[in-house]
Amino acid sequence: MAIHRIKSLVTGTVWKIECQAGQAAGEGDTLMILESMKMEIPMEAPVAGTLKELLVAEGESVTEGQVLAVWVSA
Repeated sequence: MAIHRIKSLVTGTVWKIECQAGQAAGEGDTLMILESMKMEIPMEAPVAGTLKELLVAEGESVTEGQVLAVWVSA
């Protein structure tokens, strides 16, 4: 089992959460969308697996490098 920490690429706001804790997704699937400077930045699953823990909520401000979620792959 490999653990991946999904980190924010930008300072901005969590605009929409697409995946909830316990939900499985494939590589490249969108987990959440960040908004920064009127741009939408999708945060994608690095590999196929399951979202173990979601550390942010919609509308929450985030900083570049902040861990947003914990992802587990087989």
